[in-house]
Amino acid sequence: MTENDISYQIREAIFNVYNTLGPGLFESVYSAALIYELQEAGLNVSKEVAVPVHYKGSKLDVGFRLDLLVEDKVVVEIKSVENLAEVHHKQVLTYLKITGLKLGILVNFNVDEIKNGIHLKVNGL
Repeated sequence: MTENDISYQIREAIFNVYNTLGPGLFESVYSAALIYELQEAGLNVSKEVAVPVHYKGSKLDVGFRLDLLVEDKVVVEIKSVENLAEVHHKQVLTYLKITGLKLGILVNFNVDEIKNGIHLKVNGL
């Protein structure tokens, strides 16, 4: 399955979650609902995936966690904020760079129309 195929299913799941729950809830609620939708669609989903950071050949004792990793190919970063900041977009691009993955989806569920809350980010596609 390609990143594009996975992305389509993720976006469909995001719409389902948003249409059922609406805006204004905590990110953890949207994460749980999105995991449910994606697993129901038959996709492999990992949450809070720890990613180590390597710096100048050394593995640092710090790292970060991806909100969701779908099919080991697509990063999903979930927000529920009034406005996305530029740093949120850059964060996903940095995650893609560090992991070597090609596609990330930044979604903000706290919007009037969910189509305006979904942002695809690419790394070398």
